[in-house]
Order: sequence, then C-alpha cells, then structure tokens
Amino acid sequence: MAENGTVVTEFILMGLQLWAELQTGLFFVFLVLYLITIGGNLGMIALIQSDRCLQTSMYFFLSHLPFLDICYSSIIVPQLLETLGTDQMVITFEHCTIQFFVTLCASTECVLSVVMAYDLYGAVSNPLLYATAMTPQTRLGLVARAYGGAMVNSVIRTGCTFSISFCKSNHMDFFFNDLPPLLKLACSETRPRERVIYLLAFLVITTSVSVIFISYLFIIQAILKIRSAGGKAKTFSTCASHITAVALFFGTLIFIYLKGNMGKSLGEGKTVSVFYTVVIPMLNPMIYSLRNKEVKEALKRVLNRMKVSQVE
Repeated sequence: MAENGTVVTEFILMGLQLWAELQTGLFFVFLVLYLITIGGNLGMIALIQSDRCLQTSMYFFLSHLPFLDICYSSIIVPQLLETLGTDQMVITFEHCTIQFFVTLCASTECVLSVVMAYDLYGAVSNPLLYATAMTPQTRLGLVARAYGGAMVNSVIRTGCTFSISFCKSNHMDFFFNDLPPLLKLACSETRPRERVIYLLAFLVITTSVSVIFISYLFIIQAILKIRSAGGKAKTFSTCASHITAVALFFGTLIFIYLKGNMGKSLGEGKTVSVFYTVVIPMLNPMIYSLRNKEVKEALKRVLNRMKVSQVE
C-alpha cells in the first residue's frame, strides 16, 4: 500500500478476495467457459468460411464478431485464471495497456453491430440494389473504418490512464485493471479525464444503439411487406439472433458507462464485467447458431459432409 505520497507502480487485484473459499472451483468454471468460448467462436468462423451459402456480406461482418470475442476472452480470462490458480494478483502499471485492447474490441464490436444492422436493412428492403452496392471492396472498407474508429477511441482512453498519477492505495477492487477502479486510486484530478471517457462512451453507445434501432424499424417495415410466410420467418430468424446479441452486449455497456456513476458501484460492476468479458463471448456462437435458420442449415450441411467422408 502506498503511503506518504509514494508513487504507485504496481497494483494488487482484490476483486476475487470475497470468493477466496471458492477459488479452486471458480478456476475450473472459468477454464471450462474459456475453452467453450474459444471452441465455439473458432467453430463459428470455420463454418462461415467453409459454407458457400454463408458467403454474403452479413456473414462476412458476422465472422469478425467471433474473432473479437476470442480476443476479449484471451485478454481477460488467462489473467483471471492466473490469479485464481497461483494467488498472483500483482500487476504493474504498464500492464494497464490491456485497457487499450479491451476498448479496441468493445468499440469495434459496437461499430460492426451498426454495420450489420444497416447491412440487414439494405438486404431486406432493396435486395437488387444491395447486391450491386455491397461489393467486396465496400465490405473491407466498412470493416477497416470500424477498426480505425475503435483504434482512435482506444488511444484516447489509454492516454487518459497513463496521464493519471497514483499515490494512494494500490489495492484495486476488481479482477482486471479496468479504468473505473483505477480512477478510484488516483491522487491527481480525474474529473476532466472522466468527462472525456464518459463523453466518448456516450457517443459510441448512444449513436450505435440509435442507428441500430432506426435500422430495425425500417427492417420490420420491409419484412411485413414480404408476401411469403417462409420468407418472413427466415428473415425474422436472421434478425432475431442479431437483436439478441446486440441487446446483451449493449445492455452491459449501458449499465457500466451510462448509469451515471461510473467507477462508484464497483460491486455491481465486477459482476457485469464478468458477464460481458466471459459469459457473452461464450453465448454469442450459440445465439447465432440456435436462433439463425441459415446458420443451422449450414451446420447440418457440414455435419452431413463429415458423415459422408467418414463412410468413404
């Protein structure tokens, strides 16, 4: 613990202290969740790449979400497992660069969710024009902009962290070095930085949610005009998986950043952070496979091909 103005250069993660009696059990729980996450998301990427019927713009954008989910888990969970398995809870200040990659993944997923909603709107409302407008170059350009915009947000957020002085306690009440708990340990003025962080989070989240909401209003209007009951059901199943994933992801972000007390309710924040960094990346492949008719059909085709190859 830092005293008498001593500059803090390392932090002790105390977020799992209350779960000390369950440490061994939690280690295996998080390990299993991590393995399921990696396997499920890699499987989703492989399925999209191997099935010709999924070689569309929507699934091109969708294939980036499993990649981001793998990155989420690989940034957070190994550190969590190390803490649970070895009681090694000390991290250096330089290790706070982990925030850069967490923010990069979250921001990219926000923008890609918007792109997917707009893509769905174009595919449903005007499929002929959409087919000619959404070229491979356009897809790559949209994805590049998503990563580029997320990169800017990540640089600003990480810059705010490295410009803070820490000379209070080095005991961080969290299970990874996120910015809200770091702000509670600062001895320098943090309000200007908090305003910048909050403003960026507000702009990214509210803009994304607004565009997605408006896109789906037009999508629903276009679906209702489809005469075929089968066509309606297929389109609704595609939209349902995206809406479910978006609701889970943005719901947790809104709770953390737009609740109005960022960094003050760390008890609730720990639970929500576990949910969006560990649980949601594991659930997303299930959501897109179980609630999406095209993905389920593609999975059946792949399994059938595997059975045929084994017989031969």
